[in-house]
Amino acid sequence: MQTYIAILRGINVGGKILKMVDLRYMIENMEFRNARTYIQSGNVFFQTERERPELLEQMIKEQVQKDFAIDVSVIILTPEKLERIIAANPFKNDINKELKFLHVTFLQTKPGIYNQEAIESKKTGDEEIMFTDEAVYLYCPHGYGNSKLTNSLFEDNLKVVATTRNWRTTCKLLELAKK
Repeated sequence: MQTYIAILRGINVGGKILKMVDLRYMIENMEFRNARTYIQSGNVFFQTERERPELLEQMIKEQVQKDFAIDVSVIILTPEKLERIIAANPFKNDINKELKFLHVTFLQTKPGIYNQEAIESKKTGDEEIMFTDEAVYLYCPHGYGNSKLTNSLFEDNLKVVATTRNWRTTCKLLELAKK
């Protein structure tokens, strides 16, 4: 049985209110096993024998729409994929970077051709950005909430579904997925 982490985009911000107890209950009713949530931002762990993350993303998206009338994007990660994304963060071992300003924007699929310079032109001050096929790594020393490097910017330019988590949450998701 495979463990998966579903991360939902934009939950409990901007009017998309969904209690984690309700999300967990919904996942359990979908006949997934060992459903657990982490914090209020739409992170849920579960196990299933199904092996196609893109199918799981669609199933959860449709069920959230049906049960809660919320249109939400879903990205499914395996612990192995999350571990690979964490290991690839180019900023994590830089002693000049404070971990509290690191963020990971998870990409649902590999982006096609995009204009990296157009995205980088949105950086302000000493913000930094690094792109991979699975994630965009951000260093936002003035706070992510003050940055123009947003999910919407990435989705519009990369033409993929994206959702961002801070570094602490990202690492905690891996820790909990391995339990």
